[in-house]
Amino acid sequence: MQPPPEPAHAVRTTDPQQRLGKPDGGWRAELYEVIFESETRKGRAFDLALIATILLSVLAAVLTSIEAIARTHEDWLIAAEWVFTILFSIEYIARLLCVRRPLRYARSFFGVIDLLAILPSYVSLFVPGAHVLLDVRILRLLRIFRILKLTLYIQEYSMLGDALLASRRKILVFLSTVFLIVFLLGTVMYVVEGPQHGFTSIPTAVYWAISTVTTVGFGDLVPKTDVGRSIASFMMLLGWGILAVPTGIISSEISHQRGVRLLAGRSCTRCMTRGHEATARYCKQCGKALPPEPG
Repeated sequence: MQPPPEPAHAVRTTDPQQRLGKPDGGWRAELYEVIFESETRKGRAFDLALIATILLSVLAAVLTSIEAIARTHEDWLIAAEWVFTILFSIEYIARLLCVRRPLRYARSFFGVIDLLAILPSYVSLFVPGAHVLLDVRILRLLRIFRILKLTLYIQEYSMLGDALLASRRKILVFLSTVFLIVFLLGTVMYVVEGPQHGFTSIPTAVYWAISTVTTVGFGDLVPKTDVGRSIASFMMLLGWGILAVPTGIISSEISHQRGVRLLAGRSCTRCMTRGHEATARYCKQCGKALPPEPG
């Protein structure tokens, strides 16, 4: 019998980990549950341990950039870095082994982040010569990408990403409008103030307009005439309103995403409670297992 069509408002998971394919059984399925499914006790323990490891590794990378600490505790920091590298390497290999589509995971966003978390340390082993130490130093800064792995374990990151993706057209229109405003007003300021007051070209005037509208105001370029100051005052007031627009767009979309997720939640067959999250497994009222999503 053909399953019923999926409702238009239903939410399908956008997490790439959910599309990798869970093995049917054996040790790979058990390992998959620990690594990718945080609902179990072992899965939660693994996630917490990994979050702590990520934060400690980032802290070690930050301390390495402080010359006094790096010079005093160089051996400890190097040892800690290799411990973290080995741990993340084991995690990366385990993720590849426990999914049915390892290549899809390796090419996913989090797969690339996992690779960037370990690649700099291994590459630094094969870069000879003291004259390239600066290049190795820059390469090892990629270790900071480990902190992006935290987004996998916090649901609100996913909701924010969905909201940004859904509102991308509105944000693009907003940014293009702001660009037109700063370009036009920057050109006007170039005409009004002129090179004698520091506005030597239209790009320089547009730079001033951007710093003024964003209320940054570096102070390295200021209008000297009364007309120029009037335009600058208008742009500063305009900047307050401009900064509020993207906040409203994204906030509205986040509220919409939260409402859609609740509407797409399944009903409990025992107590008929509705409004469960799309990723919920059990009823929030009676604890009965929820039916699987259609489709």
